[in-house]
Amino acid sequence: MFARRIVVVGTGYVGLTTGACLASLGHRVVCSDVNEQKVAELSRGEVRIHEPGLAELVQEGIAAGRLEFVVGSAGAVAEAEVVFLCVPTPMGSGGAADLAVVEAVAQEVREVLPTGCVMVTKSTVPVGTSKRLAEHLDRADVAVVSNPEFLREGSAVHDFLNPDRIVVGSDTQDAAERVAALYSRLGAPTVLTDAASAEMVKYAANCFLATKLSYVNAIAELCEQLGADITDVTEGMGYDRRIGQSFLQPGPGWGGSCLPKDTAALLQVAEAVEFDFPLLRATISSNSHQRQRMVAKVREACGGVLAGERIGLLGLTFKAGTDDLRDSPALEVAQLLAAEGAELVAYDPGLRGDEPELPTGLTLVDDPYQAAKEASALVLLTEWQEFRSLDWNRIADALAGLVVVDTRNHLDPDVLRRANLSWRGVGRTPVTALS
Repeated sequence: MFARRIVVVGTGYVGLTTGACLASLGHRVVCSDVNEQKVAELSRGEVRIHEPGLAELVQEGIAAGRLEFVVGSAGAVAEAEVVFLCVPTPMGSGGAADLAVVEAVAQEVREVLPTGCVMVTKSTVPVGTSKRLAEHLDRADVAVVSNPEFLREGSAVHDFLNPDRIVVGSDTQDAAERVAALYSRLGAPTVLTDAASAEMVKYAANCFLATKLSYVNAIAELCEQLGADITDVTEGMGYDRRIGQSFLQPGPGWGGSCLPKDTAALLQVAEAVEFDFPLLRATISSNSHQRQRMVAKVREACGGVLAGERIGLLGLTFKAGTDDLRDSPALEVAQLLAAEGAELVAYDPGLRGDEPELPTGLTLVDDPYQAAKEASALVLLTEWQEFRSLDWNRIADALAGLVVVDTRNHLDPDVLRRANLSWRGVGRTPVTALS
């Protein structure tokens, strides 16, 4: 496999991971961004994204001379063989993906793309975007390819270098094969298809995962009504190879940068062609209900009223191993608790304290025991591993109310019970303190 001259436009979570990993595979990669300070930091090997292994990969790429960072896209693409678009596609009006940045970049580089260059959409984009982008470029000598990413925050580097599959779609077969060849060293199953189908794969996969999570959360609620244990139920389900073990963990709902945006976007796409999609609507509605259900658990633990109660929170990020607060179910639950008048004190090992998204009335502390101090209840919202090894006797001494609401079923109820704490999980029978 020959090394390619690759440009990655955008150095966010997807772009930086893509650039660093492609460089590690031997390609010569230039990552461009409009933020001069960010480019300067990355050029020094300073990575602010909380992603295991990413900083090391960036530093290795720079040291090997295969990875560099520049300001602006037009100059960067002049000698590129492949250009990856890894720019934001946020949720726009009505739930549709906003392609303004994608189109702006295409316009910026349109005249300077080399003949034979391939433009690749790596960002999640609506079905039909590749065709729309090709029309926007109006360059018969430049092919457009869809190559969706399937990266999980907290394990993005691992996922890139150990993919379940590579999906590449284009209406130009040669261009699709050239992009697929970039990943040949990974030895992953490769799906070569048309552009629209590749774009659809990403939405179909993410919406299926969201549906699976909403389903297990509904089953957990039913387990509480019927006296069943969701842990045993999901174990029994997961051994069925048609179902599998993954995405069967109940919690406060799904969130993050992908699932909320992608479910809304696919629903909007369906509505645009007058396709009724009640299953997807129910998936989204069920997820909103789950936030309210967690608040109800905390309210019950506080005797029915949240106003004026001090509540300790463990975790605010949307999942452990990341500093991402985008559409975090934990943060949404915190906002709902604050709206009912609760005083919130939170600890999250992934946060620095300067995050603008934190709700009014929430104090972020740098110690989990401080979060528990004099709280009427302690609520676990994000499944950080360190929470399992806390000194729960010390937590019990700090709490005013001896109850822990575990919205992730992350803790061992028996450990808490021995510390004289009551434990309330999701889809499981509550465990009462020893005395």
